Amino acid sequence: MRDNLSAWPAPAKINRFLHITGRRPDGYHTLQTAFQFVEPMDELTFSVTSHSAIERTGGVADLLPTQDLVVKAAALLRAQAGITEGVSIHLKKRIPIGGGLGGGSSNAATTLVALNQLWECRLSATELATLALQLGADVPVFVYGLAAWADGVGEALTPIAMDEPWLLMANPGVNVQTAGVFHDSKLTRNTAELTIRAVGDEGMRNDCEPVVRRLYPKIAAVLDELDRVGTAKLTGTGGCVFAEFPSQSAAEAAQRQLSQDLDTWVCRAKNRSPLLDRLAIEGINNWGVAKR
Repeated sequence: MRDNLSAWPAPAKINRFLHITGRRPDGYHTLQTAFQFVEPMDELTFSVTSHSAIERTGGVADLLPTQDLVVKAAALLRAQAGITEGVSIHLKKRIPIGGGLGGGSSNAATTLVALNQLWECRLSATELATLALQLGADVPVFVYGLAAWADGVGEALTPIAMDEPWLLMANPGVNVQTAGVFHDSKLTRNTAELTIRAVGDEGMRNDCEPVVRRLYPKIAAVLDELDRVGTAKLTGTGGCVFAEFPSQSAAEAAQRQLSQDLDTWVCRAKNRSPLLDRLAIEGINNWGVAKR
């Protein structure tokens, strides 16, 4: 049995904005967004085995293997690389489920990146990202580990150096059904496309927020509460929300003004994923970047 040296990180993400720019004939929506990495962070540990089984412990209870992105990622990589070994994976879950923070996608990406090393597959970042896209549109950004501007259905990535504000995050504890938001008749689907230079300009918003506010009153209430201390934004389709601040002390001061019953935390938006630091432990310091 071959074990990893330490746990592999799977960070959460936020969407600094999310614009829906159209809808394709196949029903998928085109969008523009910008991803950054945030806390909390899941952790995965891996033990390579001589038998062929892919096993996952921890994480979400009662999740079927056919729905488990960690298991699906491992199986996809093994088939692609012709690996005969199996693996036992333990997932320590901290990222809220259904919160718009990309936890499942991040777990899948970390599984691909870690097993690429442990199984000695020797695939490049670009090759892994191509596999990752089969698991979900936002999995590749976690594979590359760099803040990115996304176009298309979220798969066309361009690395971008954004400001890294301190964030006051809040989890309303609501599991948003993404499909319901995107199929809602009142969702804005014609936002004009922007250039990357426009990042940071006023008017950057989340087009899903009005729909989520209407469908999920508890999330609307948390958005309103954060609006008392800053400018609240929804990440992804929610339900987690955040407000940006210039310093840790400012974010913490705002946090003290909120209800103690609300699940909140302070962290910083990052342009570099901790997954890249974990790769450095393995001697990988030249991991690829996303290409248009």
